[in-house]
Amino acid sequence: MGVEAGAQAARSRALAVLRIRSRALAVALLPAAVAVVLLAAAAMGHIGGGSWDAVRWSVTALAVLVLLGAGAVALVVARARPAMSPTVPIPEASAPDLYRLVRDLADRLEVPAPSAIALTPDCDSWLEDRTHRAHGTPADGAAPRAGADGGPDAVGPGADGGRAPQRRAPAAPVLVIGSPFLWWMRVGELRAVLAPVVAGTGPSAHPDIAAARRFVRGLDAAVAVASAPGRGPLTGTVLGGVGWVARLLLRSCRVHAAEMERGVAAAAAERAQTVDYGVRIVAQEQVGLAYAGWDRLLTRVALPAWRMGRWPSRLDAGVVSALTELSRRDRLAEGFASRLGERPACDLLEEPGVVDEAASLLAARLFHGGPAEPGPGWAPVAWQEYPDEVVDRKWRTDAARLHRVLDSLGVSPSADPTAPDPEGPTLGRVMDHLTDPEATARRMAAEAQAAAAAEAEAHLAVGPDAGADEHAAAGPAADARTATAPEATVTAAAVPEYEAADAEYIGFADDEGDEADASAGRGGTLAAGLSAELAREEAAAPPRPAPAGQGPDDTLWDDGVLPLFPLQPPRSGRELLADHVTAMVCCAAVDTAGAAPGLDWLDGPSLLIRGERAADLTPRVLTLVEDGDPEPLRRWLTTQGIRPEKPVRLV
Repeated sequence: MGVEAGAQAARSRALAVLRIRSRALAVALLPAAVAVVLLAAAAMGHIGGGSWDAVRWSVTALAVLVLLGAGAVALVVARARPAMSPTVPIPEASAPDLYRLVRDLADRLEVPAPSAIALTPDCDSWLEDRTHRAHGTPADGAAPRAGADGGPDAVGPGADGGRAPQRRAPAAPVLVIGSPFLWWMRVGELRAVLAPVVAGTGPSAHPDIAAARRFVRGLDAAVAVASAPGRGPLTGTVLGGVGWVARLLLRSCRVHAAEMERGVAAAAAERAQTVDYGVRIVAQEQVGLAYAGWDRLLTRVALPAWRMGRWPSRLDAGVVSALTELSRRDRLAEGFASRLGERPACDLLEEPGVVDEAASLLAARLFHGGPAEPGPGWAPVAWQEYPDEVVDRKWRTDAARLHRVLDSLGVSPSADPTAPDPEGPTLGRVMDHLTDPEATARRMAAEAQAAAAAEAEAHLAVGPDAGADEHAAAGPAADARTATAPEATVTAAAVPEYEAADAEYIGFADDEGDEADASAGRGGTLAAGLSAELAREEAAAPPRPAPAGQGPDDTLWDDGVLPLFPLQPPRSGRELLADHVTAMVCCAAVDTAGAAPGLDWLDGPSLLIRGERAADLTPRVLTLVEDGDPEPLRRWLTTQGIRPEKPVRLV
């Protein structure tokens, strides 16, 4: 360990953690020591009598119980498997250039090189200690089975699953790299970003810091074991006591452990200042940009595909497209796309496409809870197939669900009883059902009042002296009109505020209002029906089979636990209804106006009309859903040549 101030502070905190461990051991051995003293004194004849015999045997019994409890705690702490991040292992044979870059960086920093490299579908990088015997060696982590590392199959030509697992602990932790960094960053930027991370192997190799970390991780794993459900009465009681002791020790060393990690990070940052410092400042900007693009890609693009049972197999490549589109739209991101002419960091991989596919599958597993392996209902989709395989299917599935709910509510296919029923589902049926005549009347009255107010203001702007001859010629009529103009102006200005205060959503409650009001009205009833229909579909879905070759962390992949990191909270009834109405509009546009489904890298599924994205559709749909006013949407449909009375094709 170097002479950095952070390293010395980390070592002092590590010693504080180890002192807590020593005190706990001393407390466990204290009754046994007292019992040994009493037994020895009795054997030598220094003490005797009834009272001393009772004390001696009581202390001996207490010592036995304490030793048994301490042994149980030590056994659980030693055998409990510490948590390990789900990653995609990268064998050295599948990325020799990447391993060479990391080792050269470690040599420049004068620290031990990481023992292995793995990728995570997130915009972060860290060192992870996998020296526990249940984790095996990095070679085991690179095996092509999913269990050892918690991720998909290993990738690259160097994966070998036939080798017997070894139990030798590696000398250094595993370097975990965010997979979006490899595709968006250039080689020099990746080296600069990884410098402070790799520098952390120096403090991590110190015996005191390593021992303190093992102790804290063991306590954390023991708490997880004690908290696992499904235990018998006796086992649950024993593990409950073990968990109580482990939590007590964790609380005692929590502050010291946190300060120790801060010291390690400070020491690593100080050591890394000598390597690519100027490039690292620029690269940190790319870290934030990559995070923004990755989050946008997951929530707007990948999530709709995951809900349809498809998973994009090139998520990391999609980050490059999303950020390139951002640089085209946002002047703040200008210049970032010019970096694409340099060598990308993904060129350090022998088979970047295979690695991207494995990371994409793991991302779907973590963020959505999808199956661990592809199957009939969980198939990969390429970006060029996304509009037809995901966007169009999503629209038609949502539209079909919307009309099923309308059928269950007994809504007539046509608002006009005398008109013949259409030959299929139509957009007009949805618009007629959501239309509120009172909202339409209020809108027309507000428009008339606004027009009157604008005319009155325009007349007043002429001034009292201008046009005096015309005013005199107009006679009493002009005087009456001028006299009533201020009153009309005041009334027209006050009406919108009054109506805005008293206006109510059709079928929806305000965010702070009573939830009971949300079920009133046509929109609320339809939204409740959609929510119930979605719940029935999810309940009827077959259970996912357990992945083959699953490792010891079975609870990590339990369907009740996944997704570990959900991207979005459950959608409200209002959002569901707006999404389904938008899908119906898009289906009508595709079938009656020659529009096409498209993919927007920043906003996800989009409607292309004459080759351009229809970005002004959402406000008009919300006006219909929330206010019950169909006129803005109806005017937009007329402008685009979309016919709501024509039947559309559903799945």
